Order: sequence, then C-alpha cells, then structure tokens
Amino acid sequence: MQSLLTIPVPLVLASQSPRRRALMRQVGLECHVVPSNVDEEAIHDLTLHPEHYVQQLALLKAQDVAAQVIEDSIVIGADTTVVLNNTILNKPATPDEAFTMLRMLSNNTHSVFTGIAVVRGETHTTAVKETRVTFRELEDDEIRAYIATGSPMDKAGSYGIQDDFGAVFVRHIEGCYYNIVGLPLELLYQTLKEFVKE
Repeated sequence: MQSLLTIPVPLVLASQSPRRRALMRQVGLECHVVPSNVDEEAIHDLTLHPEHYVQQLALLKAQDVAAQVIEDSIVIGADTTVVLNNTILNKPATPDEAFTMLRMLSNNTHSVFTGIAVVRGETHTTAVKETRVTFRELEDDEIRAYIATGSPMDKAGSYGIQDDFGAVFVRHIEGCYYNIVGLPLELLYQTLKEFVKE
C-alpha cells in the first residue's frame, strides 16, 4: 500500500497490539513488530499528569526495543490509558476489577490519553493526544456479559470502542477516534513527518 510518507529506514513497532499494527497498515506504514519487555507498571509515580505518564511509558517501550534492534531503524512506542476524575485506569487484573472500572465509567465522561514515542538511535521525540469519551448508563448484566467475552481484560479502562459490545457503551466522543483504539493516526503521521525531516 502506498504511504504519504517516505521513511528512510525500516519502521519497528514496539507493541504486540494487533490493533496498533492494523492502524499503521491502514495509512500505509508497514512495520516489523518487536514487543517491548517494559512492564506497563514500570512508572509507579501515578501523581504524574496522565499526559506525562503515557509519554514516559511510550518512550521507555521504544527505547527498550531500539536497544534490541541491530539495524538502523525508527522505533515507535505507544501507551494508552483511561482517566476518570484524576484516577488512572489501566488494564484490569481480574474480572472483578474490570467490573468496578466499567461501573465507574457508566454514565460518566472520561479521558483517553495515548502517548507515542519515536526513537532512532540517540534521537527521540514524544507526543500525546487526549480524547473525551462519554458512556451511557450501563446495566450490571451488560457489564457482566461483556466481561464474559474476555475482551476487557487486555484494555485500559476495561473496554475497547472497536469491540462489538464496547461500541454500544459509548454515547459520545470528542476528539480522535483512533486515539481511543490505541494509536492516534494524525498525531503519529505529523510526528513522523517532522522526525524524518530532522
């Protein structure tokens, strides 16, 4: 597929998320996938503003993979989290935790932050996007049925807007849809465009 960008070296995605890889392909960015070994709980300072939290984690992931890759390449890291009333909601550890998160999000508006990091050798840059998401009121039976699919267990905030069930929980979004899926494409494009100019 044709890309609007000419990338001078191979692209590496420091994420095993099939959603992120599919989004990159959607805009013509072919990449190798090398999952990061960075623990997503690596940053324990949850007093950080979510904008800084996701950018730092994305950078740690990208730098970890950049250190593993021998050939000259551009490594992209990303991290997404959900924030409600200044509380960061990462991936749930248990179904009970997923239920608690979804109950909190019900009939509320939350923010989704995705940080991206682009690394080549010693050079790097980071960026972040915020999208506001409003849930309708969820019934407990709906939440339990969704959790039973297993889908919430690998997603920040315990939901995916691209899922069959997750989509019907969302009443309104303000901002970038792709940011909620896990990779804000316009921001990634603009960041890569500037990065390869330097």
